[in-house]
Amino acid sequence: MPDYDVIVVGGGTVGMSIAYGLERLGKKTAVFDQGDDAIRAAVGNFGLVWVQGKGIGSPEYADWTRRSAELWEQYGKELQEQSGIDIAYSRSGGFHFCLSDEELESRTSQMSQLAEESEGDFSYEMLDRHSLLERLPAIGPEVKGASYSPLDGHVNPLLLLRALHVAFKSKGGDLLVESVLDITFDDSVFTVSSTSYVKTATQVVLAAGLGSEKLAPKLGLTTPLYPQRGQILVTEKTAPFLDYPTSLIRQTGDGSVLLGDSHEDVGFDTGTSSGVMHDIAQRACDIFPYLEKLRIVRAWGALRIMSPDGLPIYDQSTQYPGAFTATCHSGVTLSAAHALDFASFIREGELPFSLEKFSERRFYVH
Repeated sequence: MPDYDVIVVGGGTVGMSIAYGLERLGKKTAVFDQGDDAIRAAVGNFGLVWVQGKGIGSPEYADWTRRSAELWEQYGKELQEQSGIDIAYSRSGGFHFCLSDEELESRTSQMSQLAEESEGDFSYEMLDRHSLLERLPAIGPEVKGASYSPLDGHVNPLLLLRALHVAFKSKGGDLLVESVLDITFDDSVFTVSSTSYVKTATQVVLAAGLGSEKLAPKLGLTTPLYPQRGQILVTEKTAPFLDYPTSLIRQTGDGSVLLGDSHEDVGFDTGTSSGVMHDIAQRACDIFPYLEKLRIVRAWGALRIMSPDGLPIYDQSTQYPGAFTATCHSGVTLSAAHALDFASFIREGELPFSLEKFSERRFYVH
């Protein structure tokens, strides 16, 4: 008899969300996690639960994103109760600022397209400078306007990951902190091996971020991925001045301010660069001049997990029934859907047609 119903490979936000969801459904689950040596997107995440701007030209992704955002209130409360950790989730709506007439025109067009493709399910407002000043009087003279959506929110991503680990283990899940070396399949059972462990299960979910591409062929999958660096700056603590999350600036509960972000093709380099940090700080100060007087106390780079078209990859193996792959670059936003919906799909043993758009087969259609 197998050791587990499901083994999840990967203990970041995506893997732990799915694993927690499986345990809450009564599936005996283990997670193999590389631990602190992992190139983990979660530790560098900005913490947004973000809807606006996602899925333009891809209604399926927009729908999946909105679905997860709607689940977040229920999910956040449940996770907090189960773990005893306040993950600082709030849904106050969010802003994306435009610093030129061209940016405002482009954003207006994007939001209009997203609303049209959602057939009325996407709520937003375009605000000119006058209207924006009524809500955020601290904006600088460079700001021409903004988009606002009440669907957006934010959370502490480090506490989210910690809460997932605690809640998963409290449900009875096993966390095995070692890198997976091999996965084999025989007589409808998967064997997952590391240096110290050899564990078996009837299902395997590959959610190892950038490590998934290397392991995918063992499951008859490919999961093409590449890293994209984003840099984040953190200011000293200051008095509350920003009650909303925004796409580039977010004040945390302890008063520090996160500034982002960048999109860099630098391979697996998780460092920082003075030029990019300067650009991030300059744009942030153009939006809120108040920030000019604050000191930067920390900065870091982290790697997003990107597919060739930027959309998530969800698939199941035809060669090895019971093997699934799940990867995305919006692990925080999609955490609720992964725990409450995707885990149910794994339990049923079949991904629904609504996720067909995200199959890795889309990259190999001739």
